[in-house]
Amino acid sequence: MSLGSFIKKQFLDVLQWNEEGEGVLAWRHPMEDYEIQNGATLVVRESQVAVFVDEGRIADVFGPGTHRLTTSTLPVLTNLKNWDKLFASPFKSDVYFFSTRVQTGRKWGTPQPVTIRDKDFDMIRVRAFGMYSYRIADPRLFFTEISGTRAAYTREEVEDQLRGLMLATMANSLGSSKIAFLDMAANQTLMAQQIRGDLAAAFARYGVGLDEFNVASVSLPEELQAALDERISAGMKASLGADKIGGFTQFQVASSIPLAAQNEGGIAGIGAGAGAGIAIGQAMAQGMQGAFAPPQPPAVPAASESIEDRLAKLKGLLDKGLISQGDYDSTKAELLKKLIG
Repeated sequence: MSLGSFIKKQFLDVLQWNEEGEGVLAWRHPMEDYEIQNGATLVVRESQVAVFVDEGRIADVFGPGTHRLTTSTLPVLTNLKNWDKLFASPFKSDVYFFSTRVQTGRKWGTPQPVTIRDKDFDMIRVRAFGMYSYRIADPRLFFTEISGTRAAYTREEVEDQLRGLMLATMANSLGSSKIAFLDMAANQTLMAQQIRGDLAAAFARYGVGLDEFNVASVSLPEELQAALDERISAGMKASLGADKIGGFTQFQVASSIPLAAQNEGGIAGIGAGAGAGIAIGQAMAQGMQGAFAPPQPPAVPAASESIEDRLAKLKGLLDKGLISQGDYDSTKAELLKKLIG
């Protein structure tokens, strides 16, 4: 090395990370044209961890505090660089800082429905959303498995990888659970607990610690909702009971109204017009009253009409064209037989 090159050589005496921006999880200290002076100071702040890497291999991990980089603090490098033979020249290695702060308020969701196996409905598709928080728990694993030798690794980049892991883990967790999905959907805390345990183990394989996980909402697919509606309908039929006269009829009438309204012509298509709707409403009201009101004594039949009155009414029907001449003649003959006999 020439004298000019030696003079131009720059040495690092203090290595530290001020975390000037948000959302950066890993940051490599700039080392181009720099060498670390033997005895330099490494400053690691609270909520940080520093990883010392030499020629692609992790030499040591430093927690919060101030550290002097010497042969006594870097025993691995001592063996690698022959410092045990008092080789005390500057060394050129990489120092990576990692933020261990908890990343809170992170949103998760299923852009597409996730297919899971359920003991009640066999295969179903589910959409869910919620919040979670995490932090870097093992910098060694995080460096070797995720961030690598990049100059900086952001929160958005790691969450892109975590998202796929979360969806796969959620599908496996819910699919292998013996708890019916309907029970978990009704109790979102139970659903979150079921997923959280498996998800924490999956995150740990990459050096990430899961801090919190919750389920805010669950969207049921249309086919599952239809099945639920059928189950609710069956429950309504059972609750009405076979011994309630008119109860089942009431349920059928209530069910037929929306179906008739969906058909072309609606309720009016049955030929009764708006009056049919009123009649159906009255029938429903009477059915409800009959189902729940106390039994009434039988009505006293009205006094029988005389044959003369019936003949007069029969003639009126003929005059109005409501019955044919043949019907009039045959009915008249029967009434006269009764009158004469």
